Amino acid sequence: MSRTFFIASFSSASDLLDTVREARRRGWTIHDAYVPFPVHGLDEAMGIKPSRLGWACFLFGAPALVAALSFQSWVAAIDWPINIGGKPFFFWQMFVPVGFEFTVLCAGLGTVATLLVGQRLLPGRRPSVPDLGATNDRFVLVLVKTNTAFDEEEVLSVCRRYRVVETRDFLENAP
Repeated sequence: MSRTFFIASFSSASDLLDTVREARRRGWTIHDAYVPFPVHGLDEAMGIKPSRLGWACFLFGAPALVAALSFQSWVAAIDWPINIGGKPFFFWQMFVPVGFEFTVLCAGLGTVATLLVGQRLLPGRRPSVPDLGATNDRFVLVLVKTNTAFDEEEVLSVCRRYRVVETRDFLENAP
């Protein structure tokens, strides 16, 4: 299935922010915004919810910590008890470094895997940058052209009001 997008390039972040706010107010479907650097307030203007990657990190890290502490406890107290310096077999302080390192490893790998799968950044996927200036000096807004709610003249009028530099259509062909 292919989709058609309307692409508008702006020369400043404030023009892009104003256009995004106007687009949301009018109910247009915003596909994405491409900017050369992080723009404060753009996520709020686009209505993007806070990331849930922190929860994914917790869900990968907590079981890893439990597994590391359980395994070390079982080895040190039950499977292969060794008396080192007269300390008790279950001396929890010696489990902390390995537990911490294993937790960080699993949480980090799980979070990266979640990010890659969630954003569909899998190997073999071609990058889709609608405007090469978006990686340099342009602020690009990509709107989805739908049959019902999209009035191109109205969109052009709003974009001109906020000093658009360039507009064009973009046809995305699904793989």
